[in-house]
Amino acid sequence: MNSVKQRMPRLLPWLDQRQPDVVCLQETKLGDDAFAGLLGPELDARGYAAAVHGEARWNGVAILSRAGLDGVVTGIAGAPGFPHLEARAVSATCGGIRVHSVYVPNGRTPDSEHYHYKLAWLAALREVVKVGPETVMVCGDMNIAPTDADIFDPDAYVGQTHVTPPERAALASLQALGLQDVVRDRWPDERVFTYWDYRAGMFHQDLGMRIDLVLASGPVASRVRAAWVDRQARKGTGPSDHAPVIVDLDEAPDGDIGPVVPPPSMRAPRRGSVKLPQSP
Repeated sequence: MNSVKQRMPRLLPWLDQRQPDVVCLQETKLGDDAFAGLLGPELDARGYAAAVHGEARWNGVAILSRAGLDGVVTGIAGAPGFPHLEARAVSATCGGIRVHSVYVPNGRTPDSEHYHYKLAWLAALREVVKVGPETVMVCGDMNIAPTDADIFDPDAYVGQTHVTPPERAALASLQALGLQDVVRDRWPDERVFTYWDYRAGMFHQDLGMRIDLVLASGPVASRVRAAWVDRQARKGTGPSDHAPVIVDLDEAPDGDIGPVVPPPSMRAPRRGSVKLPQSP
């Protein structure tokens, strides 16, 4: 969300348009009471119950559900803090599926204290998912691009986080529990991203990363009928720098890929020709 308060004028119309049964939000940047005060009546009117784990100014996650919301757990057992525990995970059972909404630490710079915190946090998440149940989805901003195919240019990310071997190994270890990357499974050879830096016209040039993932266990993945990135939600005035990932189980009301085709028409840049906005 990059602030649910700032994105509220976009979030509510998006809920009305897409009609999702379960929504996982990350980076809400609101305490629980503030979240309820801001969104409570609007969500009630749309039939959503909310499980919220937030903090003022930073982080924050939530699950909105019209398919049940049972066994809510905030945080990750055994997770480290930096130095204090942060609001980065909430889970609940929705329609018989254990849903985790997670906002993985950024890592900042390779081999920094925050980077090692990120790896330790992911290890704690893996232990929680490992103990079950078998019917599970882990959804959210992983702050990791699984492979070089998930970034616009590997050369641009040399020396950056999100792409280092230890981060990717931590993500692969989580997936090794039997979790499938349902968007990549659906689009194995396509150029598809979920995040574009606000600066330097990165979105309009389609210079992005795929770091927002939906990981599903076998019983859930077998039910996937569509999995795609809603690029339309990244356009216009006041968007987040991330686009929503949509997964349809059992039925796909918008068709196999929805009304917005995930693979963009923009051609990939020549390798090494573009620098990240934060690069010297």
